[in-house]
Amino acid sequence: MSEYVKVASVSDVPLGQARVVQVGETRVALCHVDGAFYAIDDVCTHDGGDLGDGELDGDQIECPRHGARFDVRTGKATAFPAVHPVGTWPVRVEGNDVLVEKKE
Repeated sequence: MSEYVKVASVSDVPLGQARVVQVGETRVALCHVDGAFYAIDDVCTHDGGDLGDGELDGDQIECPRHGARFDVRTGKATAFPAVHPVGTWPVRVEGNDVLVEKKE
């Protein structure tokens, strides 16, 4: 059975913003897009930059180091220099709590 952990309150991540949260030992970028929350690994697959520090533009987040972009809904790399996707994490909202599934 999956275990979800609370990582934030809905109000902690304004619409159109990303925040870095901890899920166990892993840093995850929690993104608020069009009223939904998405979680991706906080590591750019191009050079290891912190994606949570990047600019969120719609459903795309841009790595602040070299401009690689990723779709936060799917993890797909959408702009060079990244070619590999980032990992995604299941998210659910219960009341005012944002929960992310903890991976084993």
